[in-house]
Amino acid sequence: MSSSIALSRCPENCMLASSAVVRRQLFLLRSLGGQCCRSQSQSMQGVQGASVTASEADAESIIRRITPALDPIRYKGQAGKIAVIGGCREYTGAPYFAAISALKLGADLSHVFCTKDAATVIKSYSPELIVHPVLEESYSVRDDEKASVSAKVLSEVGKWMERFDCVVVGPGLGRDPFLMDCVSDILRCARQSSIPTVIDGDGMFLVTNNLELVSGNSLAVLTPNINEYKRLVEKALDCEVNDKDGSSQLQLLSSRIGGVTILRKGKSDFVSDGEAVHCVSTFGSPRRCGGQGDILSGSVAVFSSWARHYLLATNETSGRSLSNPMVLGCIAGAALLRRASAHAFQNKKRATLTTDIIEHLGNSLEGICPAE
Repeated sequence: MSSSIALSRCPENCMLASSAVVRRQLFLLRSLGGQCCRSQSQSMQGVQGASVTASEADAESIIRRITPALDPIRYKGQAGKIAVIGGCREYTGAPYFAAISALKLGADLSHVFCTKDAATVIKSYSPELIVHPVLEESYSVRDDEKASVSAKVLSEVGKWMERFDCVVVGPGLGRDPFLMDCVSDILRCARQSSIPTVIDGDGMFLVTNNLELVSGNSLAVLTPNINEYKRLVEKALDCEVNDKDGSSQLQLLSSRIGGVTILRKGKSDFVSDGEAVHCVSTFGSPRRCGGQGDILSGSVAVFSSWARHYLLATNETSGRSLSNPMVLGCIAGAALLRRASAHAFQNKKRATLTTDIIEHLGNSLEGICPAE
């Protein structure tokens, strides 16, 4: 399956005629901060020879490559230590889904950093999760305490940061202004420590309004759904989504944000880090129960951490984009979620819930990459 678009045409002659020219133009856009001409009726117009074609990813091969073998000499933590930043009074399910999915895939440890109101609830879902009730919302903090409380939150999370292989930011986070400010500091801390970061849910709302939090971070993954992608395109490219030519627009969007990896969720999932566009179109499930995006973010976190360790250990190169652990993690996570969703739907049909899909993550991975 493929999808392609052409880059917009403008009076400044931002016309691209070959893949080499595409890469050069995207580099110039990043370096100079250049803008194509924009008007209220701007749309991405076709330019012959300038389209980018998405290639169907060989997801099963990628999963086999990056999934670590089970070895009795390995110790706790070597298969992955994942953290989820999210969970507030209203939303406790999303961080649980992301964190428990990481464990079900094979990560050794899964932490959740949430508000105090959410902590007891999340702890009650599973004793397997390590829950830190350190986040605060505006209602519980006086104005004259905000600076000190914010510093305390960052300190509490920061002392754990370098232990993690990947951090998921956003599931069940909510949009409280003070909480958002604290999480912005956490994102900066993760970036400074070179910790891979997956942005999902309310984290997408945060970074869309503050693109500098992820711009130029090659270890960042954005996982927008349809509406989040629309807002991201409007913010970063100042134009509307062009589904007819979606691959080139996705590639340009990733490049404009400095080469972050973007996993655009939809009927087919598309992944780009600005170098190429990969597609995962394996059929999953027609049941669209809430929470599947949380499973995806936890899965991408695990696979990205595995891919990073694999590439460092093997020094393997297979084309620049497919040597990016975040791209590999997105492809693997998207494909495995679709496989697990298909298994769950086969059993439960319309009654399929997110918890049913989570229970099929292990056997879905086993079917591709047997433990023995």
